Amino acid sequence: MKITNVEAIYLRLPQVKEQCDSGQDALVVKVSTDSGITGIGEVDSAPMAVKGAIEGPFSHTITSGLRELIIGEDPLETEYLWHKMYRQNIYSGRRGIAIHAMSGIDMALWDIKGKTLEQPVWKLLGGGFHKKIRPYASSLFGATPAKTRARARRFRDMGFTAVKFGWHPMGQDEKTDIALVREARKGLGDDADLMIDAGLVWDAKTAIQRARAFSEYRIFWLEEPLLPDDYDGYRKLSEAVDVRIAAGEEESERRSYLELMDRGKVDIVQVDLTRCGGFTEGMKIASLAQDRGLPVVNHGFTTYINVAAALHYLNSIPNSFILEFVAEQGTTLRDQITKQRIVAKDGWLDIPQEPGLGVELNEEAVAKYRWEPK
Repeated sequence: MKITNVEAIYLRLPQVKEQCDSGQDALVVKVSTDSGITGIGEVDSAPMAVKGAIEGPFSHTITSGLRELIIGEDPLETEYLWHKMYRQNIYSGRRGIAIHAMSGIDMALWDIKGKTLEQPVWKLLGGGFHKKIRPYASSLFGATPAKTRARARRFRDMGFTAVKFGWHPMGQDEKTDIALVREARKGLGDDADLMIDAGLVWDAKTAIQRARAFSEYRIFWLEEPLLPDDYDGYRKLSEAVDVRIAAGEEESERRSYLELMDRGKVDIVQVDLTRCGGFTEGMKIASLAQDRGLPVVNHGFTTYINVAAALHYLNSIPNSFILEFVAEQGTTLRDQITKQRIVAKDGWLDIPQEPGLGVELNEEAVAKYRWEPK
């Protein structure tokens, strides 16, 4: 079996609001083979930059479009292909966009491997740590503290036992920050776990003050309060407060995660398979975290492709315990571009048992939302 094509498909709603919502567009990767088996992956990044990184032509021996590097190769040789893409695009691809692009390809290759061998990806990765896994409802804050409280109550009534709120209007002022967390706790009640994603809004001193103030409301973790390169600030914060500090979605490949873990001293390692290098690199990151006694959770605010991949991934590592799950419904791509929808049942998500990722593209939706530059 040989790879015959790699396609980066950009999907976009007709109207995209200026807000932190990755469900308004999507970059899907499709890898085709001469056996007729096709794999799909996803990249949560700058879509057209990723498309160029994948579909661009060969430039020279250490800078090339990724498609050029793997056409004609055996898709089952995932480790080899990961290193070939990394090494032969190393001039521009050691971090960021190119690693993101590799992530979508790697995910699609594992989907092909699972379909070929008629096994779910988690089983090929040696997993089996969960029969089901607890999701937390992941949401933006409401526009006001009162609206956040109402949103929290709705998630609680939906059966979620853990909820995360993030981003705007967090970071405007101390009074608003504390009110958002206080009202979220009121809406959830005393029993549910509450996570807060600050959205990169503070310096270390302010983050220490907020973490201490939020501790009254028993938050489970405080996520990304600082800019991602402020590893020394993360260390100061982690050492100063009892609240768990979570981060990692901005990192790409394991060396940057080592900075976050060893220099930043975070408590929760967040891995997004659509950004970190896919399953192949994600497994290495999880092992590094395990060696340091750190739990790993997924990051994902995009489509069910990412959710399915996260279920396989978290079932394949011993240091996993909860899964990020976007609970908001509405006019977003995440509800339309796959034939399958992943639904929480009684506060839990089942582990996929189908070959590969276990989700397929809805080709009608792909055709409807496919975007090309004019």
